[in-house]
Amino acid sequence: MAVPDEQLPSFRADDAGVADDLLVTLLDLQAALPGVVRMRHWVLEALAPRPGESALDIGSGTGSEVLAFAERVGPHGRAVGVDPNPAMLAVARQRASGTAAEYLEGTAYELPLPNDSVDLVRCERVFQHLDDPAAATAEIARVLRPGGRVALVDSDWYTAILHPGDRDVVAALSDLMRAGTANPGSGRLLRGLLVNAGFVIDDQASQAVIWDADSTTQLVGQMVAAGRAASVITEEQAADLIATVTDGVVTGDYHLSVTMFAVLAHRP
Repeated sequence: MAVPDEQLPSFRADDAGVADDLLVTLLDLQAALPGVVRMRHWVLEALAPRPGESALDIGSGTGSEVLAFAERVGPHGRAVGVDPNPAMLAVARQRASGTAAEYLEGTAYELPLPNDSVDLVRCERVFQHLDDPAAATAEIARVLRPGGRVALVDSDWYTAILHPGDRDVVAALSDLMRAGTANPGSGRLLRGLLVNAGFVIDDQASQAVIWDADSTTQLVGQMVAAGRAASVITEEQAADLIATVTDGVVTGDYHLSVTMFAVLAHRP
């Protein structure tokens, strides 16, 4: 059920250079979901940026988490966001006007920073979109100083739940959406990726991200449209699912969620 995960569209090749109002609005709405807020708070406190340190956010999007880093590292530190999408970088820079936050163009595979130059790294919901997450993990190890901390956060789309709805129809749509994501089970792979890259694991966390009524209605509509376009569900099944979910939202009997996992580690 990967359609709800527009978290890092800027790390997807088909969205490169796109930062229209709808995309920015979706990112802002998702950032406000309680589950995302809680996970981001946990990551920030776990990484514990200190004054004077250098902090990096990979897949910085609208730039909010770079601003949080900038507050913690202060005027003698450095807070950097990296994103491959020039249009999203422009949005982030506009929002960060007057602050010390920096935004650089680059990819998870080629970070525009020297070896051993960063004290801490966060990377949220990027790896699920990457064809070679091991290479990205190695690139994080390259830029981190010895003793540097990293927090990887990602969704595991095999944990997605949609209620109400016909189970066969929901399963068909879930399979379709997972097939369109490079690493739909990315959340469960983070620990192994870090260990294999030579990191020492320090802590782990999880958080169910639960969509509200408006987001649920919108995202189910997107899933149904994709399912019809791919002919994995019939027109009747599509209409039935929309009606069922709409009724559930009206009565309060609905649920749409996915679990995010975070792993904190350090470079020895």
